[in-house]
This record gives sequence, structure tokens and C-alpha cells, in this order.
Amino acid sequence: MVFPIAKGELFGPDQPIILHLLDIAAMQESLGGVVFELQDCAYPLLRGIVATTSVQEAFTDIDYCLMVGAFPRREGMERKDLLKINTGIFKEQGKALDTWAKKSVKVLVVGNPANTNCLVAQLSAPSIPKENFTALTRLDHNRAKAQVALKLNVPSNSVHNTFIWGNHSSTQYPDVNHAYVGSADKPVRASVNDDAWLNGDFIKTVQQRGAAIIKARKLSSAGSAAKAIVDHVRDWVNGSGEEIISMAVTSDGNPYGVAEGLIFSFPVRTKAGKWEIVPGFHIDDFSRKMLDATTAELQEEKTHALEFLAPASL
Repeated sequence: MVFPIAKGELFGPDQPIILHLLDIAAMQESLGGVVFELQDCAYPLLRGIVATTSVQEAFTDIDYCLMVGAFPRREGMERKDLLKINTGIFKEQGKALDTWAKKSVKVLVVGNPANTNCLVAQLSAPSIPKENFTALTRLDHNRAKAQVALKLNVPSNSVHNTFIWGNHSSTQYPDVNHAYVGSADKPVRASVNDDAWLNGDFIKTVQQRGAAIIKARKLSSAGSAAKAIVDHVRDWVNGSGEEIISMAVTSDGNPYGVAEGLIFSFPVRTKAGKWEIVPGFHIDDFSRKMLDATTAELQEEKTHALEFLAPASL
């Protein structure tokens, strides 16, 4: 991830940057190796590197925060156990942002469970605007575009309006009901002409792609995740134009009937560092069931997270 950022793919070819790289103490030596490689690339835009295991040093006066790491789910671990550990981690990270980062800082949470980790960080940083916290579903968005493109044997950039609704989990809903190929008069559903695939294997493939990658390479998504992180922040900063993208953002309770306060993936457009949920898309009965399922999961995660955030009483 840090190499395309240092190259200028995130903020553009004229924006110098200083990278703050934070890792746990056990990875300090490895982190130093990354610094060596960054130095050896001689990137003209890279004007400084802060490599540290100190949260205060890493977060002080930063403009953007990419929260990539989280405690991984281990064999035999219940989802609630994972939520408890990560709630503790992201509570402290949120407090650190609130204390040391700029109040205008824009935050992208990648570490899973990303939506709820993002919510915990947001709730723990009350002085930073809620709209400055987002979670990554751009990887799922890109996966959905790629699957449609492969099915139709077309370039992925000719596929538009594939949306990811809800959680970055196996309940997410990749929606192609409003997608088109090339031009708006060529809807994906008509072009594919296979509703069984679009409502079945396509959705399952996108939902379970991360697990398939782990099974195949014995490691989680790396290159594709890094690309999605760059895509997400680049469009957030520079604008998506007329293109509709997927971002997990705070629901205000109105769009598409999603409960207020959830970090939920919606179709959005971005401009000048701000995002806006695109209204007006029809939600059919099948889609409503899918949205309700992923909403229920996020509501359950939020309930558990709030329990873990609550101070202990004596």
C-alpha cells in the first residue's frame, strides 16, 4: 500500500507527503525494512517517514489515517470474541485520534470487522466529525465489477453502478440491478441474461472472495486490498465525478431505511473531500431481504460493541 501512495497515486503527482508508519513492537525490525525499501525507491514526493511503535508519535497532526490492522479471527473463536478484542483496540485508536490527530483528519478503517471497528473508533473520537470516518467496501465493489466484466468478457472499466450494500462480511449485498455496461441503455441484467447466476453464484463469489484467496494462497488479500484502499481515498479526496462508488459511511436513518448510526456501505458520490449517499434507487423485494439481513448483522455487532465500550461498574 505504501509504495503507490509514495509514488503519488493517492493524492496526485504534485502533492508531497510524509508517511507515518505504525506497527506493534514485535514488528519494529520488519518496519525498518519497509523504510529501507521506501528510501531505496527515491520517490520525489516522499519528504519524510515516521516509523514508530508509538501511537502518539504516529497520530500527531496527521491529515489521513488508514487503519489497516486488526486482531485476526483465530480457529475456534466466536465472532463476539473477535468483536470484544477489536473493540478494545479501536477504542484506544479512536481516543488517540481524538487527542493527537488534526480535527479534520479523514479515517479509513480496513481491519475487520471493518464496519464495527470504524463505529468504535468514531464513538471514541467525539471531537472529529462523524462523516470523517469510513470503512472499506471498495475491494468488494471492485470484485463485483470484475466478476461482471469476466462474465461478459469486457474491460472492468466499462462496468458501472455495481454497488455494495451493508457490512464487509459474508452478508454484504453486491447489487447489479442498476448497473450497466458501456452506456446506460445496456443494463447488466439484460446483458448477462442469467438471473440465476446474478442472484446466486455471483453474489456468493463476491461475498466469499476473501476466503477463497486465503484458501488459494494461504494469505489474505494484499495487492487487491492495497489497490482498493488507494481507490477509496483517492476518490474521497479528489472526487468520483459522475461515477458511483461504494463506501461504508454513517447512516443518518433515512436513506434506504437503514438504521441511524450504523456504518453501512451505500452507493455514494464524492466531491471535494465529502461523500454523499446517492438517493432514489429502487429496492425490490429480493434486495430488501438482502439489505435487512446485513443490517441485522450490523445491529448485532453494534449491540455487542456498545456492551464492550460501556465502563465497568463497581
